[in-house]
Amino acid sequence: MTAATRRWRVARISARYEVSQPGRVTAIAVQLALQIFLMWCLWRALYSASPTNSGLSEAQALTYAVLGVLYTRLRGPDRSVAEDTVAQHVREGSISYWFLRPIEPRAYHRLRAIGDQAYGFAWATAGYLVCLLLGVVQKPASAAAFWVFLLSLLLGQVVLYHLLAITDVATFWLVDNTGVIGIIGFAQSLFAGAIAPLWFFPGWFRTLSSWLPFQSSFHIPVSIYVGRIPAGSAARDLVVQLLWCLLLSAVLHRLWTRAGRRVIVQGG
Repeated sequence: MTAATRRWRVARISARYEVSQPGRVTAIAVQLALQIFLMWCLWRALYSASPTNSGLSEAQALTYAVLGVLYTRLRGPDRSVAEDTVAQHVREGSISYWFLRPIEPRAYHRLRAIGDQAYGFAWATAGYLVCLLLGVVQKPASAAAFWVFLLSLLLGQVVLYHLLAITDVATFWLVDNTGVIGIIGFAQSLFAGAIAPLWFFPGWFRTLSSWLPFQSSFHIPVSIYVGRIPAGSAARDLVVQLLWCLLLSAVLHRLWTRAGRRVIVQGG
């Protein structure tokens, strides 16, 4: 087996598990459609009394909100259902096999994450195209905005991967990272603007979020898409995203280096 084939097989594990269960695929599709519909109804109602709010038009707000729902799919499948999370492997002792495979643990984790996010991206893209066809979301502000949005989205996903990977690697010290996952998940949704656009929050909150990496994963890309951040003025935001990628990558590299020295298992 070639190295490329081995990497491909590792990356597609989660996706193969998901598509092998038609019931799960159907449930995801129904849940996604329902979430989009309810979010669309909510923001239509909020804008019924005023055509603009915080400088955001109704079309921009609806697009932002629907993209926020699609954004939640980018994290990929829920591995806890298949008992395939890092925390579950640590508790069961099977994490030791990660250190016996031909692929080093860091690379294995990265390949799994790439496969998960690629699968989630397929769902988000399909949902986006349907919403665009139905007029639920507006087109990008411009052709340039679309390409800058894609670049920003890519950088945002790199930031998101490192945040989630750091949470996973923390399990080597915490054994159970359920609480950390909950905190990071809530902070990610709140400070990334996935719950509501950051423009609706007080100034002190926007200032605080600008010092955190979370908005790089969603708020910046979507702000470019809807035209709130002009494509020609997005260089600073792209640099901020790139800096977060480099900083979080350095932190993750350090944690992986130390994690191999203390493989703690519970009951394994």
